Amino acid sequence: MTYNTSLLNKSTERIKQKRLIGHVKRGSGGPTLIFFGGIHGNEPSGVSALTEVFKTLESRKDEFELNGEIFGLSGNLPALKKSVRFVDRDLNRLWTPTELDRIFDSEEGDLKNEENEAKEIYHLLREILLNSAPPFYFIDYHTTSADTIPFITINDALINRKFARLFPAPVILGIEEYLEGPLLSFINTKGYVAVGFESGKHSDAASIVNSEAMTWLCLKEAGFLKEAPMDLLEEKRKILENATKGNTHFYEITFREAITDKDNFKMHPGFENFGRIKKGVPLGVLNGEQKETSKDTLIFMPLYQRQGEEGYFFIRRIGNWALRLSAGIRKLNVHKWITLLPGVHESKQGNFGILVDLRVARFFSKALFHLLGYRSKKVDKNHLVIYNRELMANSEMYKDCTWYK
Repeated sequence: MTYNTSLLNKSTERIKQKRLIGHVKRGSGGPTLIFFGGIHGNEPSGVSALTEVFKTLESRKDEFELNGEIFGLSGNLPALKKSVRFVDRDLNRLWTPTELDRIFDSEEGDLKNEENEAKEIYHLLREILLNSAPPFYFIDYHTTSADTIPFITINDALINRKFARLFPAPVILGIEEYLEGPLLSFINTKGYVAVGFESGKHSDAASIVNSEAMTWLCLKEAGFLKEAPMDLLEEKRKILENATKGNTHFYEITFREAITDKDNFKMHPGFENFGRIKKGVPLGVLNGEQKETSKDTLIFMPLYQRQGEEGYFFIRRIGNWALRLSAGIRKLNVHKWITLLPGVHESKQGNFGILVDLRVARFFSKALFHLLGYRSKKVDKNHLVIYNRELMANSEMYKDCTWYK
């Protein structure tokens, strides 16, 4: 299916620079869904899509039976206005305890653009969580600089896996191991379902259409849409099925090519998301050094823009048997005995972290930790901090949801 590129231009032009895109509350006892668009300012498709969904809910309100509450929020307002990823700092890298403490301890006039944005969004989310009813769902819309089919990213907790499985799109696990401070990782530490949706390429008008489709399906699956025109929901599901080409597999990130604003990186042209590449294929040039693959792999999110901290990732497909095995093992509460293993200790950093001394526990692998429900962050060359996503997840909040049973 092709889309008129003027759709993208017109939608971008009419984006209003305000935080609240839309808000609807109906009935009682339903879910609360919070949608984000434009956390990166050069990715306005989510804002445009949410604007259209709220317009439809209003113009066709007699056709819907609603129960619950939904919010549509714009992310980085200064960057959206300038159509850049960020003005001073990446807003999607500020959501760590250290960064947030520093932001809230600083004087208002000392904060940069994105730090002010993070502070305002934090206060708004706090108000929503205090005044709205559970269960809570968070969906964050993005686009990529390379050609791609739509895909979902999640932190690897079972509540996220189960919710993500409802949608006709591939799912990427483990991105939290490679990124520091994404908004959704912060939300996951609070125990809520949190899903990232990459709807397509920045410049592709289909990205808006795909984000719209994802929004309608989220509203249906979470239980906000009690009754809705069947042809509308069928159309939206078909849009995503066609856009993802039937790919509903789970994948895991295995490598990240990290870059900083001091590095000179240029990706070679022609790579697409989920593209299969052979060993020895030149990928790009980093500070004059040719980078190439050391083995056959799948490439993920190759960088074709000026701003960004990741040149590219490698991913591999996860078999259904491995997903079932890890889900079964996690229900055995292995966290109660993992510190009995040599070289594994409680972490002083909190957040359900365990410190692993690699000099003692070299026989452990990332694959084993992933199986047990842990994801890791490197502290130094000899230590990892691993976090149990299942202990963070507020599974009790979702136990009565149809999709979780």
